[in-house]
Amino acid sequence: MTIRVVIVDDQAMVRAGFAALLSAQADIDVVGEAPDGRQGVQVSRSTHPDVVLMDVRMPEMDGLTAAREILDPPPGVVHRPKVLMLTTFDIDDYVYEALRAGASGFLLKDAPPADLIAAVRVVASGEALLAPSVTRRLIADFVQQRPAPRTDPALRLNGLTPRETEVLELIARGLSNQEIAGHLVLAEQTVKTHIGRVLAKLDLRDRAQAVIFAYEAGLVRPGDSA
Repeated sequence: MTIRVVIVDDQAMVRAGFAALLSAQADIDVVGEAPDGRQGVQVSRSTHPDVVLMDVRMPEMDGLTAAREILDPPPGVVHRPKVLMLTTFDIDDYVYEALRAGASGFLLKDAPPADLIAAVRVVASGEALLAPSVTRRLIADFVQQRPAPRTDPALRLNGLTPRETEVLELIARGLSNQEIAGHLVLAEQTVKTHIGRVLAKLDLRDRAQAVIFAYEAGLVRPGDSA
């Protein structure tokens, strides 16, 4: 299946470079580009991509606002692509808020070309959190700095079974499905089933939101390791 991608960045050369690189892949098709967040939302709504590469800082509408509009669309808009944030800083408040809003991960703009290609495929598959070690560090840093959410996430953990809570903790520690399966001595398909139930019960979009939830609920803490 071909992965449909939209690139949103205010630098024309960045868009052109990313488009050339991704279009050269047999399984990726760049279906649209935009120079700012507002146009990025419009292009996304009209082309129905699988993945939107979204720069964080842009004129007219920044990437965070655009990501929120794409991931939480108005009534009647049913298509919700995955969003991969592009940034020049690995620790960035905008990126944290985008992950919290449902973005699937982030990528540094100076990352090697192979990383960009892999990132698009990973985000499109929905199977893994992109760059878990860096993303977890970013989440941990900002969870420490922020006030507690208005609704206590720890209370929502009560709806999970002990096994589901264990799976959520291992997701937050950065383990892949295969690693979780090995750690718990389960079939990988069983792990996927548990993850699906965790996301549904906690009303979370994907693994990125699950990691944030686990930190905010105190299930894992900064400095914890797998």
